[in-house]
Amino acid sequence: MSMTAVEQAYRRHWARLLALLTAELRDLDLAEESLQDAFAAAVAAWPPEPDNPPAWLLTTARRRALSRLRREAVAARKLPLLVVDDRPEPAGIPDERLRLIFTCCHPALSMEARVALTLRCAGGLTTREIARSFLVSETTMAARITRAKKKIAQAGIPYRIPAGPELAGRRDGVLAVVYLIFTEGYAPTGGDRLIRADLAAEAIALGRMLRELLPADPEADGLLALMLLHHARRDARLGPSGELVRLPDQDRSRWHREEIGEALSLLEAVRPGGPGDRFPGPYLLQAAIAAEHAVAGRAEDTDWPAIARLYGRLEEIAGSAVVRLNRAVAVAEAEGPEAGLELLDGLDGTMGRHHLFHATRAELLRRLGRDREALDAYGRALEAVGTDPERAFLLSRREDLAACRPPAGPPPSVGVPGRTGPRPRGVTGPPAAR
Repeated sequence: MSMTAVEQAYRRHWARLLALLTAELRDLDLAEESLQDAFAAAVAAWPPEPDNPPAWLLTTARRRALSRLRREAVAARKLPLLVVDDRPEPAGIPDERLRLIFTCCHPALSMEARVALTLRCAGGLTTREIARSFLVSETTMAARITRAKKKIAQAGIPYRIPAGPELAGRRDGVLAVVYLIFTEGYAPTGGDRLIRADLAAEAIALGRMLRELLPADPEADGLLALMLLHHARRDARLGPSGELVRLPDQDRSRWHREEIGEALSLLEAVRPGGPGDRFPGPYLLQAAIAAEHAVAGRAEDTDWPAIARLYGRLEEIAGSAVVRLNRAVAVAEAEGPEAGLELLDGLDGTMGRHHLFHATRAELLRRLGRDREALDAYGRALEAVGTDPERAFLLSRREDLAACRPPAGPPPSVGVPGRTGPRPRGVTGPPAAR
């Protein structure tokens, strides 16, 4: 069996199978190790076109788990490492993944541990990918994930979806983790791909589950709308050779209008005061910003003053350096590059290692005719950039400037979906320029 086929099966089935095994074995560590063994066995055992790959993997993983227990001679007396209580759960949950997410997002764990464990177990990211997302070594991240799993076992954290006040108290952390999974699919921090549509689609599926679980929660609606609005533009974000295409240059006929329509319907249902009037939380504000881009028939029709105002409200709520960065882009479009550049003052300390900060400065300096400073800012952005398409884009922008051919347009790389966890992006709005 080709490694590519196994990798595809991993991306498609890992999270669901791990959740099912955890529910059966009551041991997250054992479930993960057994499933890893099953995928390793698939490389040698699968025929060219296996029948029902997830069923094969699940059966093999179960057998590997039983073998491990027998070898250790503790099958009869092994205590469950995850506690499953008998309290009824809300109806309508389509599979076990949501229970796994709420377990991984338990407040007994630090936010970094919650995010890392959920990305590993429910998002299907490898330890190496998660380490790159957190800007730490793979060894450090592996140790962090191991400690999180041990804490789940030692604390007897129940494998269930909470209810009542406990559910409300856990909401923000779970919403943040689902959005982080989406962001890793929409704007990965490294590698040769700018979009991982499979991971973004998985986060949207989880967002739909959360909305079913929290049917009267505006922020759950806002999160789903926000992800749909970003994901709707996936086919237009890359050119024929995989190069980054800026938002003003995207072919808007390639945007998925059915997804945009669904998102706008969600927003209409939860914002009775009208656009920008009453938004109770950051996800609805970010979705409102994304909606302004989605409803503009042409780039020049974009209501940048409205977007700048929404970013101002988001900054009041989030107080994030990345929100300020995005707001600077919107203000630059609404009031001019000098006004945008002023908003970047003081962000070096918190965003000095982030390529989006330097790329944004480069574009605004370029539009002000301060070419030497712009070239230096492009150089610093290139030192920090992670993905190959973004690197190629920044190189082309720097080369254009060096050749005295500065194209017009808004900054190219600020405005990615935001991280609410420990990564340097913070809470941010939808793509202002891509």
